Amino acid sequence: MNPPSADPVFVSARREAIVAMAVWAVATAYSVGYCALYGYGRAPESLTYVLWFPDWIFWGVVAPWLACILVSLWFAFVFMRDEDLGSNEQDDEFSSDAGADHE
Repeated sequence: MNPPSADPVFVSARREAIVAMAVWAVATAYSVGYCALYGYGRAPESLTYVLWFPDWIFWGVVAPWLACILVSLWFAFVFMRDEDLGSNEQDDEFSSDAGADHE
């Protein structure tokens, strides 16, 4: 016996959720790790600035944030797909009734 095939909407939603959680986990691990390593225990004299931000804030928060914006755009416009949800019998009844009223 073959198991029933999974609904394409469910398969897409699961795939998209896995990618979204992976992006979140990588971004969080990078940000927390980078800021912990380079933001604490530094001498104030070693502090430099990148675009008006302390270097550890820029590379640990701003840069990953910009990267996540780019990944989100790719995710929304390239990776996600629309799936056919099929027809709804109730919608079919309303559309046939509406056509009868206009005749």
